[in-house]
Amino acid sequence: MASFTTWDYVVFIGMLMVSAGIGIYYRFTGGKQKTTNEYLLADRNMSVWPVSFSLMASFMSAITLLGVSMENYQYGTLFVIINISYGLATPIASHLYLPVFYKLQAASAYEYLERRFGGATRLVASIAYSLQMILYMGIVLYAPALALEAVTGMSKIAAILSIGLVCTFYSTIGGMKAVLITDVFQSILMFSAVYCIIIVAAITAGGFGEIWRVAEEGGRIEFLNFDPDPTVRHTWWSLIIGGAFTYLSLYAVNQTQVQRLLTVRSLKASQGALWLNWPILSLLSFSTSFSGLAIYYYYAKCDPLLQGRITSRDQLMPIFVVDTMHEYSGLPGLFVSGIFSASLSTVSAALNSLAAVTLEDYIKPLYRYIKKRPLVESQSTLPSKIMACIYGIICVGMAFVAQSLGGVLQASLTVFGVVGGPLFGLFTLGMFNTVATQRSAITAILSGLAFSMWIGFGQPKPPVKILDFSLEGCSDARYNSTFYSFTPFSGAKSARLASVVAAEDDSDYFWLYRLSYLWYSVLGFLVTLIVGIVLGYVLKWLKLEGESRIYVDENKEFINTDLFSPPIAWRLKKRYAKYIENGGVVDDTNAKIMNEHTKL
Repeated sequence: MASFTTWDYVVFIGMLMVSAGIGIYYRFTGGKQKTTNEYLLADRNMSVWPVSFSLMASFMSAITLLGVSMENYQYGTLFVIINISYGLATPIASHLYLPVFYKLQAASAYEYLERRFGGATRLVASIAYSLQMILYMGIVLYAPALALEAVTGMSKIAAILSIGLVCTFYSTIGGMKAVLITDVFQSILMFSAVYCIIIVAAITAGGFGEIWRVAEEGGRIEFLNFDPDPTVRHTWWSLIIGGAFTYLSLYAVNQTQVQRLLTVRSLKASQGALWLNWPILSLLSFSTSFSGLAIYYYYAKCDPLLQGRITSRDQLMPIFVVDTMHEYSGLPGLFVSGIFSASLSTVSAALNSLAAVTLEDYIKPLYRYIKKRPLVESQSTLPSKIMACIYGIICVGMAFVAQSLGGVLQASLTVFGVVGGPLFGLFTLGMFNTVATQRSAITAILSGLAFSMWIGFGQPKPPVKILDFSLEGCSDARYNSTFYSFTPFSGAKSARLASVVAAEDDSDYFWLYRLSYLWYSVLGFLVTLIVGIVLGYVLKWLKLEGESRIYVDENKEFINTDLFSPPIAWRLKKRYAKYIENGGVVDDTNAKIMNEHTKL
């Protein structure tokens, strides 16, 4: 395989030094990360721009660079339609969910669930989130390891270990301020890496038009698929509906994103950061999609996987960089820096969030239970940093599991759909329904998780149909450079790989296992929400609902409207206003409605 030149290493090490330098700077300036408010929430005084870039970089890092380019190369351009769902979901996240968390002002988003339902619900949800993020971090660590293996010749094991150790060190000292500022720098590197590929391909092709023409000839251009069949991998319905639910499970209720959105000064600024994130996110998505077409132009006549030069099509972008840029010292280093730094920021941010959840949801309650007093602020930061380090080690281990999950893009969306959908359903149950209590909520989230995991990870699943590939041009010298050392696949093995392209009847497979992965989030959400609402009303009818925590008075007459989404809170307040107009009296000292004859 290829190897780095001196200038590549200079660029790569320079990126690491800048990233680490930002972390060290914020470790020894300002409050020096001595309080959890600074370490986990950046003192709540960040500006909109770095938060917007961080929202994008935290989940669209190496997954986007490798996965989306491969998606367009292997399946076509239909995936770009998912960007429409981001635009449709952004106002829902910013105006229906974010205001509730902003009023709460807690380091853990799951504190809301304790206030709304109870401590057990909070514990179940935070455990589910922790498992979800550990799985996702494994994928994020595995993705750049693929790139490093293809470009530098470094083994995946060495790459995973080196990335994991750097992330763990960085996350324990930097704090949220360093993460946010570094994300801006690393986002620039991500865009630079993608545009380097597009520009080099355009120069090779003689213009963007030629890239588009070859993509059309290869059947890669597709934007209009309205097939209502949910077993079709990508259609407008799955991309817009499924994409919107996946987006909301990330940007409306996910701890990592909510924690970022609470680092700004006001709710308006937080909503502005979320709105600004959409065009930044879509620009990277569109650019990376076109880079997939650019790569297809180069390999239209000689697919590197069938030729035997790579072991997974997630390595397409790295091998293209080596093929076309090895004569430009520094450019391969810039590309690897983009992938490496993006994953670095993603993992460090997730470790920071996992540390926040562990401190707020596990350590503090346990300490209060044992010591009979709360954990003081000055003693809270050290446990957070220790937990960040421990989670880093766990995530390294999960990275070795990630290579069995298939393509990195689909694997990441599957993980978020399976766990994110039910969690999104649980928060929705709390914010939009006044009947559900802890008993119905816990049953709902466990039912949603069980169903989602069943359809998400149940086997066997039919092989995914991919577009045609060619080997007819592999005699070209540019695909057989002595710059590499590889053994081409045998004709039989190439034939087996090519056979996946052919359409086959998958009707023998269980129907739910044939569903598009984009529906996992939707179904998990619906199962959780429906079970929660139906069971809530049944338990209320049977008078077995248990304690309801939505009331602020002993007579259960005055509802805490801060626990509900703005439209629901507005409706409740309107009912109270009408009640007072009709003669009811509200005692402001205990927020209790004093008329014994009128119940809400």
